Amino acid sequence: MLREAYQKELQRLQDETLELGSRVESALIKSVELLKRRDLEGARQLVLADREINATRFAIEEKALVLIATQQPIATDLRILAAILEIITELERIGDYAKGIGRINLMMGNEPFIKPLIDIPLMAEKARDMLERALTAFIEMDVELARTIPPEDDEVDNLYNQVYRELLTYIIADPTTIEQANYLLWAAHNLERAADRVINICERVVFTATGKMTEMDVSDDEMEDYLN
Repeated sequence: MLREAYQKELQRLQDETLELGSRVESALIKSVELLKRRDLEGARQLVLADREINATRFAIEEKALVLIATQQPIATDLRILAAILEIITELERIGDYAKGIGRINLMMGNEPFIKPLIDIPLMAEKARDMLERALTAFIEMDVELARTIPPEDDEVDNLYNQVYRELLTYIIADPTTIEQANYLLWAAHNLERAADRVINICERVVFTATGKMTEMDVSDDEMEDYLN
């Protein structure tokens, strides 16, 4: 493969990764919108659509592996391809979280909410925004942008903790709400995990651009607190 053709294929893989990311972002937001509307048919379609996300992930992976095997890239190009393999895996898992929320919707059926959905949609939007910017950082190799995103995970964690506390008060007041409370907590947990996956993407961006792998999920100050 000539160098120009190789570079075009590498760019194509980056574009396909970004497109996959957009589909995952959409699935994440849609899963919560469907839950909020109690749209069971939409939830069924969302669960089925996850197969397309999985198929796209595997197609990109295969192309990336072929490029590595045939072109034997080095330095930055190799890190880009390694990053693509890592990022599409993270995207596929975030898609699974969206699918999981769709399944929660189906399991809850038409049962009325025990509480209005306020914090869970906020979690979904925050996780989606973090993911969108992380993918932008990857495409633009913007290290500074990648480093600004992980601290925002605290906002998602705080919302999750708030959901947990509120649902606990409902369970204490009325033990018959425990099943739905568990479903809603499960949905919130999926969103919290989705934001964690975004941090992994940010770490991969920094490594791709700098060649240095840095864990970004816990700050140095927080780690020192844990150790003391």
